[in-house]
Amino acid sequence: MPFKVAIVGRPNVGKSTLFNRLTGRRHALVDERPGVTRDRRSGEVTLLDLTFIVTDTAGLEDAPAGSLEARMQEQTEKAVAEADMVLFLIDARAGVTALDRHFAQLLRRARPPVVLAANKCEGPAAEAALGEAYALGLGQAIPLSAEHALGLSDLRDAIAAHMGEGEESGDETPEDVDEAVDAPLRLAIVGRPNVGKSTLVNRLLGEERVLTGPEAGITRDAIEVEWSYEGRPIRLIDTAGLRRRARATGKLERLSAQDTRHAIDFAEVVVLVIEAETGLEKQDLTIARQVIEEGRALLIAVNKWDACKDRPAAQAAIGDRLMRSLPQTGGIPVVPISALRGQHLDRLMAAIFEMHKVWDRRISTSALNRWLASALHAHPPPAPAGRRLKLRYATQAKTRPPTFVIFCSRPKAVPASYLRYLENSLRTDFDLPGTPIRILLRKGENPYVSER
Repeated sequence: MPFKVAIVGRPNVGKSTLFNRLTGRRHALVDERPGVTRDRRSGEVTLLDLTFIVTDTAGLEDAPAGSLEARMQEQTEKAVAEADMVLFLIDARAGVTALDRHFAQLLRRARPPVVLAANKCEGPAAEAALGEAYALGLGQAIPLSAEHALGLSDLRDAIAAHMGEGEESGDETPEDVDEAVDAPLRLAIVGRPNVGKSTLVNRLLGEERVLTGPEAGITRDAIEVEWSYEGRPIRLIDTAGLRRRARATGKLERLSAQDTRHAIDFAEVVVLVIEAETGLEKQDLTIARQVIEEGRALLIAVNKWDACKDRPAAQAAIGDRLMRSLPQTGGIPVVPISALRGQHLDRLMAAIFEMHKVWDRRISTSALNRWLASALHAHPPPAPAGRRLKLRYATQAKTRPPTFVIFCSRPKAVPASYLRYLENSLRTDFDLPGTPIRILLRKGENPYVSER
């Protein structure tokens, strides 16, 4: 098992900045206002010769029971319980506060060892806080500057002191190598705010891994969770709700939307969650088009199906809207579910695996050229300006999504309507429902015809 380090501290001390610095990516949202991070977020770190897992958490603060802040703190407590080491971060510029003392007292009772670090130590004004930090009873504070990457070697030494033998080098065992070969399926859950995305993630995982509640827009970061379903490794990604850009107010919401779009870009299968009563709204179709344009496999999960009063009418309305608004991607699977009650989630997972197979399907060149000859015979290409177009040869360039190259005499003269005909014919003849199909036209000669 990899060594786990949880970063904790009061709000706005730089936990997410340090998380981004250690992981080498801007995974966690960073803003000047406190309380930006709500869910715990993990990432793999290679720090000099060490390899470990680091978890970013919400800020520690006193909150009334049942509030959103209290639920955020529960997530932080779970991260501490699962960690092998806790990195308690304080703000050297602000000095040691009463809240730091309160939570340091709580952390001294925690099971994992606690290492104290003082962030924002890039100036001489922080030296006084390093002296005050002794009063917390957690030993000498490690001076850091997450923003300027200062003090990381000292942090490496502190983590190495708590790691077991053989874990410092990060070497993989033969079992680890075998697992690395079987790459996890990247599955993103997207949709409008408050449609049940996080509830679905928690139900699939079988635990309260991400925050849920009646408040809209609870999820801000795209949270990645390593998971396994029936022996198949999956990287499950919960995302923030996407509203129309005109309604997205403030820098933080725009950053959340950007994080969600980044998750779509790097996913393999995307599940668009909608509500049964409202059906496919304009924003849902906008999200679906983004997924299709990015070339990802798309499924639609109709949530709150148990509360739907007229199910046949709702199903017919969704099918009709898909037919009219997304005709270029026929056969998108639509699975009715209830995330709250866990209904039909096995059907959803079966559809996800099937869509991944379709998205990754490869068709032989001989079968493609037999299809091309049949398609040309059934519907010959037009003759712009009286000159007949010749489509000579087809091959599959790549998968994920299925991408085909057709060599023809004049690529620029082929009308878009004829390309749509070829795409629909490909989708029907080779059973490629719901997945984006890309057809590229190239000018070239048929390789099966010998040179004169």
